[in-house]
Amino acid sequence: MTNPMLDPVLLKSFVAVVESGSFTRAGERVHLSQSTVSQHLRRLEEQLGSELLDRSGRYVVTTESGTRLLGHARKLLTLMEEAVAELHAGEVQGEIRLGVPEDFAADLLTPLLAAFAHDNPAIRLEVSSGLSNTLWQQFCAGGHDLVLVKQRQGHTVGDAAWPEPLAWLDSREHPTWQRDILPLVVFPVGGLYRDEMIHALESSGRRWRIAYSSASLASIRAAVASGLGVSLLPARLARADQHSLTPSQGFPALPPLELVLHSRPEVPQRVRDLAQRMIALCDTVMQAGQPQP
Repeated sequence: MTNPMLDPVLLKSFVAVVESGSFTRAGERVHLSQSTVSQHLRRLEEQLGSELLDRSGRYVVTTESGTRLLGHARKLLTLMEEAVAELHAGEVQGEIRLGVPEDFAADLLTPLLAAFAHDNPAIRLEVSSGLSNTLWQQFCAGGHDLVLVKQRQGHTVGDAAWPEPLAWLDSREHPTWQRDILPLVVFPVGGLYRDEMIHALESSGRRWRIAYSSASLASIRAAVASGLGVSLLPARLARADQHSLTPSQGFPALPPLELVLHSRPEVPQRVRDLAQRMIALCDTVMQAGQPQP
């Protein structure tokens, strides 16, 4: 029986599902519907006569056969991209997949990325922001070439790292810190600031409740300033309409987190160039450490 020819379209959907952990996110990444991606995976499994994915858990993961195929699929797709790149030399020289935390995704980073894109018009940037835990999982799965994440000190060694001091923040005009059941303004489940805050309150025996939850840093800061509750954020993000709470008020000083830049091994020069610009930016921002307006 003749061995089946592997369709690169099917392989691309397969790799996208593995790296993103879900059919929905894979569809967004390859610009296809979730149902189309699912059809691609079924066709690929039928062609190879083997189950490639374990769909029983919260995240889609590879079976033993899928793991063996994954390396070959990535190599084949890379070879095809390189072939096209050689035929269209001077048009697109590659892409950089970058993941950044929310508080670096807006005002701080966008000017740097715009300048890099202007200086390197043949390089395609693909930037995503989110919670550090999610970004780290995506990076480990091969979804990013370069990632900037928050982590507990010493968790993993990266290309560069900076301490990120934390502060308990409350509204200056409408303080809530003295309430018996402390209202909290938090990021969604899995957020590092949320985990640190709740652990510290539980350790001190303080009663608390979730008053406001959002994945948006701007919303979190606005909620605190408006008096919806207390939050734990990088000290440099304190605004004029907020004030920092102290141990004498019952809010323990916490060790700094780390902001860490990670890149994949043996990345192309274009990734190293962007990494150097990001290191320079982080050096400036973290050394200044001044509250933002």
